[in-house]
Amino acid sequence: MCQLLGMNCNVPTDICFSFTGFRKRGGVTDVHSDGWGIAFFEGRGVRLFVDPQPSAESAVAELVRSYPIHSLNVIAHIRKATQGKTSLENTHPFMRELWGRYWLFAHNGNLPQVRPRLDGSFVPVGSTDSECIFCWLLQSLRQRFGITPPPRQELFQTLGVLTLPLAGKGIFNYLLSDGDSLVAHCSTELSYIIRQAPFAEAHLKDEDLSIDFRQITTPDDRVAVIATQPLTDNEPWVNMRPGTLWMFHNGEVIAQQNTAPSPVKSLADGVDATQT
Repeated sequence: MCQLLGMNCNVPTDICFSFTGFRKRGGVTDVHSDGWGIAFFEGRGVRLFVDPQPSAESAVAELVRSYPIHSLNVIAHIRKATQGKTSLENTHPFMRELWGRYWLFAHNGNLPQVRPRLDGSFVPVGSTDSECIFCWLLQSLRQRFGITPPPRQELFQTLGVLTLPLAGKGIFNYLLSDGDSLVAHCSTELSYIIRQAPFAEAHLKDEDLSIDFRQITTPDDRVAVIATQPLTDNEPWVNMRPGTLWMFHNGEVIAQQNTAPSPVKSLADGVDATQT
């Protein structure tokens, strides 16, 4: 499977420290060697870097590691291919426009029996189930809300309704962001940490590197980091419960809901999301 990394902050922050450890999982400390990508929101724009080479060996990854791009929302992905060949067009995160702003999506898992019905408003470029599902999610949001984006909480509730019928069909860990907030779905494995005052020193698991956040932060800074597996070995990471959807805004959790399939009739019943 793949590895996910996300960051959501209340002030623009660089992700160089976390990415230094994360990229090692693409061929050194783990076997995720089928490409990698990272995307940074900057205002209304996005800097997107993708490379089908292993992240541990990629010259582009080394550039990102050493270049402190500051962002409020970041999504990164290291790929272990399950569907679709190793190629640039199949490399996460994927990006599309909806309601005049960019959306980013990265998926860890496999949904081999899911074939979303697409109406042509969003079309995959590559051959992964992940990109196809991303197109279906955005298509479904446009169908429900038309040309006007919903309030943040209503968007989150709707994403829960859309995620529910897919959650029982395979492994569906994902990160999604429109630059305003970051949504994380834990299907099997996902963790997070919120760094805020009083800050302390952190040490990476995948590389012998430490950083003292007291030296580079202010008392008002708050940063949430989300990863498939904890990136540091001396911090209190929170393991997300499988079957839960989370929304992060300004570096903290602002909403959570269950997505585990239930025999009890729910709002998701009757949503004809897929054909198998």
